[in-house]
Amino acid sequence: MSKQFSDLGISAPILKALTELNISTPTEIQQKSIPLILANNSDVVGLAKTGTGKTAAFGLPLLQLINPEIPTVQAVILVPTRELGHQIFKNLEDFSKYLPQVSIAATCGGIPIKPQIERLTQPTHIVVATPGRLIDLIQRKAINLKETQFLILDEVDEMVSILKESLDEIVAELPKKHRTLLFSATLPGTIKQLVQNYLSKNVIQVSADMETVGNQGIDHEYIVVDPIEKLDVLMHFLNSRDGERGIIFCKTKAAVNKLAKNLAINRFSSGALHGSLSQGIRDRIMEQFREGHINILVATDLAARGIDVKEISYVVNYHLPDAYEAYVHRSGRTARAGAKGLSLTVLQPEEVVEIADFEKELGIKFTEFKKPSVASLEENNTLLWAKQIFKTKPNHDVSTDLKTKVKTVFHHLTKDELIEKLLANYILQNKPEAVEKPVKKFKK
Repeated sequence: MSKQFSDLGISAPILKALTELNISTPTEIQQKSIPLILANNSDVVGLAKTGTGKTAAFGLPLLQLINPEIPTVQAVILVPTRELGHQIFKNLEDFSKYLPQVSIAATCGGIPIKPQIERLTQPTHIVVATPGRLIDLIQRKAINLKETQFLILDEVDEMVSILKESLDEIVAELPKKHRTLLFSATLPGTIKQLVQNYLSKNVIQVSADMETVGNQGIDHEYIVVDPIEKLDVLMHFLNSRDGERGIIFCKTKAAVNKLAKNLAINRFSSGALHGSLSQGIRDRIMEQFREGHINILVATDLAARGIDVKEISYVVNYHLPDAYEAYVHRSGRTARAGAKGLSLTVLQPEEVVEIADFEKELGIKFTEFKKPSVASLEENNTLLWAKQIFKTKPNHDVSTDLKTKVKTVFHHLTKDELIEKLLANYILQNKPEAVEKPVKKFKK
């Protein structure tokens, strides 16, 4: 019989909140971490893939260990992005519904600091922060960490470079006797160095679901394309998943903007997400995605941290990620909460050899996704063209006289005849020979 949260030592008020959230059975990382954090005084390293419940693994015992009678910051949770910080803050608020005395604040970058400073003048027990904003608050003497007992580093593999620069300054503000809980999806050498430098020698490491990426519900597939057909193949795939929600990952902000523009031209319900956008725009796009007002998100790796949407049915790696950890985080956006999902990687012929390295390093198996035929791609492009026409809004600046003249040209045609002629014209315009023949005649 599988363990329940009550078996792990979780208190009644938190159990009541979990029941209302329909969270009943702890995941493997939660089963291993929660009793350790509750009963032990050691530092903990928790390794588990994205989507396996790491927030509850440290969040539930943390809420239970807070002493609400002491009006000081007792725990700091460091995260790589504001999006992830917002997600963790919301989760902790939900978990602590019946612990009204416990006060939680989010102090992340990208939004004005003054309201956060004002918030910290009130009693606060747990602070969720990005490293840069936390240091800013420390330098302004707006936060006091002298009695902080817990430092939680979440999704460390996404903020190693930031922590290298800022962790010394943050740790210097903490009492010497504090516990560090480090959670990550992967454990590359840079993180092992962090563990050696900042965690105690008696650190306890727990891991779960490490044999595969995320969970067994993800199908890992790749498709091989020539650069010239890459966009057409993607459009074909997206049309085949019409109505489903997915995320397309690109390496750079410029690539995100370019692809998002192409999706908009072809009338796909989509939005772009990258670090150069203002926080207000990023929040609005994320809200639209969460609420289902847009179906496709085009994003860079870091911008997509903190996306915890259960209904994401596919992830497309439009560019092969540079690091294995990035693939873990990308693919982990789909197949959440027990659902099935697809992680599709678009490759150019020379990149196919890299698949074996990803399989070996991550312990997964890729299968090849069948590329659509040329005829199928052409048919799809024709349908996209038709969709563009259908969704084009009337131009009210066109004069009535011109409209009448155009209508006169078409007035004797039936609807079917007009569609036939439009299709024939589109096909003629988009056939390569339609462009080449006049050039050859001109040369003669």
